Amino acid sequence: MPSDPYKRAHARFWADYVDKKIYDAGRKIWSSKVEDQETANKEFIECLKVLEGELGDKPYFDGENFGFVDTALIPYYSWFPAYDKFGKFSIEAECPKFVAWAKRCMQKESVSKSLADPGKVIDYVVMLRKRIGIA
Repeated sequence: MPSDPYKRAHARFWADYVDKKIYDAGRKIWSSKVEDQETANKEFIECLKVLEGELGDKPYFDGENFGFVDTALIPYYSWFPAYDKFGKFSIEAECPKFVAWAKRCMQKESVSKSLADPGKVIDYVVMLRKRIGIA
């Protein structure tokens, strides 16, 4: 966390945004029926674009330093292949700055060794979709 109180509050705000928006929007992508897919995709991409706007041209959300917001957000990167597959769109095409940020984060050993295998995430989502009757 940043030492400056304003920057700490700012980081907490964005981590809260991630917590409240990204999970729900991502879940809607893989759990939506065909007729609701476009709306789910649009909502998710809009959330990522808001985050892209906050990231701007900085390497990390805290500028040059990998920080609290990056830590809150990067675990969702493991889910991106599942979102792409079940949403039938490309996050990289829609939000290239966001994907570049994620790839930069993945260059950190502490990040790359910590995240779930995207293939296993897809397998998990397939199982969940079958369980809820969408498969």
